[in-house]
Amino acid sequence: MMRRRALVLAAGFFLDMVLGDPHSFPHPVRWLGTFISRREKSLRGRYPKTKGKELAAGVILAAETLAVTLAGALGVLKLAGSVSGSLGLMLETVMCYQMLAARSLVDESMKVYEALAAGDTGKAKEALSMIVGRDVENLSEEGIIKAAVETVAENASDGVIAPLFYMALGGAPLMFLYKAVNTMDSMVGYQNETYLYFGRAAAKLDDLANLIPSRIAGLLMVVCAKGVGLDSKGAWRIFRRDRYAHKSPNSAQTEAACAGALGVELAGNASYFGKICRKPTIGDRIRPVENQDIPRANRLMYASAGLMAALCWGILWVWF
Repeated sequence: MMRRRALVLAAGFFLDMVLGDPHSFPHPVRWLGTFISRREKSLRGRYPKTKGKELAAGVILAAETLAVTLAGALGVLKLAGSVSGSLGLMLETVMCYQMLAARSLVDESMKVYEALAAGDTGKAKEALSMIVGRDVENLSEEGIIKAAVETVAENASDGVIAPLFYMALGGAPLMFLYKAVNTMDSMVGYQNETYLYFGRAAAKLDDLANLIPSRIAGLLMVVCAKGVGLDSKGAWRIFRRDRYAHKSPNSAQTEAACAGALGVELAGNASYFGKICRKPTIGDRIRPVENQDIPRANRLMYASAGLMAALCWGILWVWF
């Protein structure tokens, strides 16, 4: 069983590195997003807008989303396995591949880099808006670069390290369950007037689900920094100092390690839905950020992802 999971993990990781996320290919996360959006609309229509009712509606949304996701993942794997063991193995490999986002994260962030390299800040903002939740209209070139680097750092955990962690623990069904939590948080887990209560259950679940993986991801970045030509000592120093410099207990773990490795200052105030969100800075401004920091952050993310995949494969294959 564990060696089978090791094979699925390795094959899924390889497919992600090679194929990325073609926009024309059907993706379970898009289906999840549609389900969450429809259920949110339905639940908001049924429950009055009071603190208690919105909290309850958010809990119901979370429970329904997790139940549907787990039942769907287990159901399709059982059905495929009943046809043939090989089909079940192939399907779980595809499921694993679809829950990883290393290649697509690089592809999308490099669109920002390429637009800036060509001097087209408008196109860079358009590309950035596809991978961040903040407002991008008024960002300077430095702000665009910082936002791209930050999303690479944060999504190194959410989009790669955490899914691999849960794949190793419980196979594709647990990986899907994690992604359902993460998707809910990205859609309703905001601390604003609209989602403060409705999205609280999703936000708390996401904090819990990422508690261990985010710290693993930050440490992997520290370990890998020197190997990709960055500052490992700086990564360790800033990781220890700034890894709790966010309201979320997890978001700053990888941002701190990345900022230290690059020798730049990240985070700070940002605009969401037209309102300024006050945030502390992360890292030291040893030098200004520059466009080359985007591919540097991507190299660090790739190295950390590869090490995590190798560790998970080794533990599953050798120890079990």
